[in-house]
Amino acid sequence: MAWVAMSVAAGSIGLAVIAFCAFRVWLGVRRFGHELERARRRLVTKQSALARELSDPEYAHTSQPRGDGVRSA
Repeated sequence: MAWVAMSVAAGSIGLAVIAFCAFRVWLGVRRFGHELERARRRLVTKQSALARELSDPEYAHTSQPRGDGVRSA
């Protein structure tokens, strides 16, 4: 009967380790979601400015003159 108690204890320890790892993954996914939301909010303003620039020629920048540019060796 001792082996039954040992296997139950080992199973419980294994489940505790899996639960700890799952909790850490959950925290990481949650943090990643917050970072994605933050990046989305930052990009919305730039996206709307770009859409305005593309739709309204008054906002468009003047093109730069073609020069020699950078030449490769």
